[in-house]
Amino acid sequence: MIRVMIAEDSASARVLLQHVLEDDGRFEVAGAAENGKAAVEMAERLRPDVILMDVYMPHVDGLEATRQIMEKVPTPIVMTSASFTSDETALTFAALEAGALTIVEKPMRPSDPDFPRAAGHLALTLRMMSEVRVVRRWPRRAPAPPPAPPIALDRRIDALAIGVSTGGPNVLAEILGSLPADLGFPVFVVQHMALGFMDGFVRWLAKKTVLKVKVAEVNEWVRRGTIYIAPDDAHLLVEPGGRISLSGDAAEDGFRPSASRLFRSVAASYGGSAMGVILTGMGHDGASGLLALRRAGGLTVAQDEASCVVFGMPGEAIRLGAAEQILPPPGIADLIRSLARAGGRT
Repeated sequence: MIRVMIAEDSASARVLLQHVLEDDGRFEVAGAAENGKAAVEMAERLRPDVILMDVYMPHVDGLEATRQIMEKVPTPIVMTSASFTSDETALTFAALEAGALTIVEKPMRPSDPDFPRAAGHLALTLRMMSEVRVVRRWPRRAPAPPPAPPIALDRRIDALAIGVSTGGPNVLAEILGSLPADLGFPVFVVQHMALGFMDGFVRWLAKKTVLKVKVAEVNEWVRRGTIYIAPDDAHLLVEPGGRISLSGDAAEDGFRPSASRLFRSVAASYGGSAMGVILTGMGHDGASGLLALRRAGGLTVAQDEASCVVFGMPGEAIRLGAAEQILPPPGIADLIRSLARAGGRT
């Protein structure tokens, strides 16, 4: 049984979340705290396997509770929220910086047709995060891989596509925050995230990089040095000629937006002058699309297991033979900067 602690100021939400987890059959609710101060004390006393933490609570909010828990008794923390005000989204991403692992949608009303999906995703996320070993953030779980073979730096890169899920925001900030202001190509990103948080994510990421960051818009022409983020609930595609398209087609690999859809569109539009990167995340989205990009001649990279919060997406890409390079985030950033200096352009 997975011992989970709930930190939630709403009594009705605490009861509902407890029922969701107990009905799953794989969880024991070890405790439920009604504010952040109680959550810190309870975490020290109960030592749960994973904590489900509301963002906004009285006395001590989810951010400060996360900071204190990660200093005192490092524990996997999953953030959740039912509202998406700018203040709450800012707190959420600050909590991820402080050591929380991911954000998950809070199931609210059992009468809602979407409730079973949200409840199932919550349970799956908590199960996966309970297995992550954290020390302040998380430790390396394996020796660093040997240095990757060199890439020819005269290789032309006209577009960079990135697919990422659980554990992604901090890794994205690390990589994109290291890129120069005169980057000679556009960057397209699919980040799996709970609905309602994307605008807040874009605002947060924009503070981490000198590049322009925006939610992709239909029919806009892409510009070099700009980071385009897939919007909520739409596939991000790049048409030949450099125009953005958004699609409401069915989810692929369980996701809309799908990293595989992005990689395939970039492969079709840029071919061998594209670079694709797949980062930490649950599931296998992106793996087949990255393989298509490699077969089109593009440069493909997967994050190494030791630095991933969850190795699902990169691991599947590596298993398929989709990744030409396997690197930790600093190595990925170094490679992108080297290629940028080599003169990539749109």
